[in-house]
Amino acid sequence: MPGTRKLGRDTAHRTAMLRGLVTFFIENGKIETTYTRAKEVQALAEKFITIAKVDNLNNRRMALAFITKEAVVNKLFTEVAPKYVDRNGGYTRVTKIGPRRGDAAEMAIMELV
Repeated sequence: MPGTRKLGRDTAHRTAMLRGLVTFFIENGKIETTYTRAKEVQALAEKFITIAKVDNLNNRRMALAFITKEAVVNKLFTEVAPKYVDRNGGYTRVTKIGPRRGDAAEMAIMELV
């Protein structure tokens, strides 16, 4: 798993949270979360977009092992990845949007470029 941020959670909880965030991000194309989570999700999402650029059974199984919805994996391979065939990385953008009202955590919007 990319990155070394623990995000204040044990391994199983962190992995489950990141799986959910990556799935939601690919499904909707945009998420709003804290900046540090966004940077972790960015690394994982770009890894899976790179994998999806070559559509074969092994790559689909690698994506299905991490992404929680089969329909999202299908969308990744048929809609998202073909847009980036000529690009070597840099598929996503993280933009800071200021502090959160409750605890002043730095918030960010992550979107597909």
